[in-house]
Amino acid sequence: MLVGLPDTAVREAKDRVRAAMASSGYRFPSRRVTVNLAPADLPKAGSAYDLPIALGVLAASGAVPYAVTQVVALGELALDGSVREARGGLAAGFVARDMSAPCILAGIAAGQASLVKGAMVRSIGSLGEAISVALGESPGGPVPDLIDQPIEPEVDLAEVRGQSYARRALEVAAAGGHHLLLSGPPGSGKTMLARCLPGVLPRLSDDERLQVAKIWSAAGRHTVPPAAPPFCAPHHTATTPAIVGGGSGMPVPGEVSLAHRGVLFLDEFGEFPQPVLEALRQPVESGYVAIARKGISVTFPAAIQLIAATNPCPCGFSGDPVKPCRCSPGAVDRYHRKLSGPLIDRFDVRVVVGRPERSGLVGPPGESSEAVRLRVESARAAQAERGSLNRSLGRAQLDALAWEPEAVRLFHAAVERFAVTGRGYDRVRRVARTIADLDGSGAVGEAHAAEALGFRGEW
Repeated sequence: MLVGLPDTAVREAKDRVRAAMASSGYRFPSRRVTVNLAPADLPKAGSAYDLPIALGVLAASGAVPYAVTQVVALGELALDGSVREARGGLAAGFVARDMSAPCILAGIAAGQASLVKGAMVRSIGSLGEAISVALGESPGGPVPDLIDQPIEPEVDLAEVRGQSYARRALEVAAAGGHHLLLSGPPGSGKTMLARCLPGVLPRLSDDERLQVAKIWSAAGRHTVPPAAPPFCAPHHTATTPAIVGGGSGMPVPGEVSLAHRGVLFLDEFGEFPQPVLEALRQPVESGYVAIARKGISVTFPAAIQLIAATNPCPCGFSGDPVKPCRCSPGAVDRYHRKLSGPLIDRFDVRVVVGRPERSGLVGPPGESSEAVRLRVESARAAQAERGSLNRSLGRAQLDALAWEPEAVRLFHAAVERFAVTGRGYDRVRRVARTIADLDGSGAVGEAHAAEALGFRGEW
């Protein structure tokens, strides 16, 4: 009997465990067996409980020494006694390291656990082998090496011809980790610019890669994150659980968490369902996603840089100097109302990407991603001394920074004339500080403030 809020997969474990024990030469106890999955108020899901249940039953019945329970084990049992890999290998590695206990896993799950420094990982392929390893009678099989996540060829910024203003906005956004909204007609280069962003961002440290690997493991991915920041670009038909996380049963991370420490790119921003867009407001601001279900609450990290690309209207040519817009005023208004003011206000940098000029298209290539990344890394080094990215600076931190009087007067004038919100006032000051960091300036000057205000245009 299984107690402790098991789902269907967990309840069926008793049949798999019974058959696996018989195939491995052990008898299932003839008396009543109760398996308590503590804590009792936390729902249990998946087949990873098979192996630990089997080891516990064997130890409780006296069939094997109690020492088999002094390990961290996960795995799904087949009817023939073999063990299949199960989700959660990386988390098992952390638990085993903290407990100073051997970690017994199968297949790719063992490879995930081996990423944790200090974890004693043993790879097994059957229930009998798991018992031998737990008792110290066998070293286990070779731990598989995980394959690095294939890196899609990055779009080099040199391939973007013209669009100097948008390129500058991309550099500023990368330097401070600011959220960026690109608006413009079809074919103006919005998507290409967004896909250049990973190439100008600093590479992840080993600790940051491990953080991302934890999330990917929880989502069932069996690859190692690359050194480049994650880049997730879900289709605009994605559901709210797919974007922010959730699902039936035990919640799993969504795209906003899979992009942790990287970029979440929403192309065709105006085509996403409004509930999906509104659900992004809280994680974009806080850096995490809190999912509450009946009887369970889960928090996933979501420290992302949000990049969105959208057309100015349904046909895409509103305000275009060459091709006239075919949309009615009502259609344009409905399109704009889909993106709420609070959501738009969370974008630190908002840029209109106009139709590229001929001189820009046929001219020489611009700076490469490598050249821009060097400046971004220099600016981020200055922010590291302050303890956080500029996008995360609080009002007290902003007030404590050095501001030239001309810059302060310009900000105050913007608040009075352009109806800048309280959140917007802090955001534009953060962008100005980033521009000053790119210039290597200790104080934010009038030129930095003016450029930051220019990046807060309407879309």
